[in-house]
Amino acid sequence: MKIINKISLFFLFALLFACSSVKNSANKPLYEILTIQDNGGANINFYEIISEPNEISMLIGDENLKHKIKSDDIKTSNFILLNLGEKNYGGFTITVERVEETPENIIVYTKEIKPQGMSTDVISYPYTVVKINSKKPIIIK
Repeated sequence: MKIINKISLFFLFALLFACSSVKNSANKPLYEILTIQDNGGANINFYEIISEPNEISMLIGDENLKHKIKSDDIKTSNFILLNLGEKNYGGFTITVERVEETPENIIVYTKEIKPQGMSTDVISYPYTVVKINSKKPIIIK
């Protein structure tokens, strides 16, 4: 009788563990904003989708990202580098307004945020890095 109870408990534990791990991966957010920086981006307005293993080393080497990204993340996720370009004064940011998933792809809506009120009189290069927890093709709007 004790052996049957131990076996039953083992299978119950295994079933609960399996269900919780499926639930955790299914409950991952569709996207995560990894960093928003007001300086350090490119001097032109563009975005780049990073989806290949040889491309992720650029992100892993970034001081703001190296503790937020692992090289294996590229197997299950894509990354987006959003550059706002050169701005004549500080306070600009670029962010994600919303992300929609369709059966075929991921649609990312970005938003430029302009400074409110007074801002610093310095040239800035704002950028944002976003992790998309999907390998579907990405459309940026």
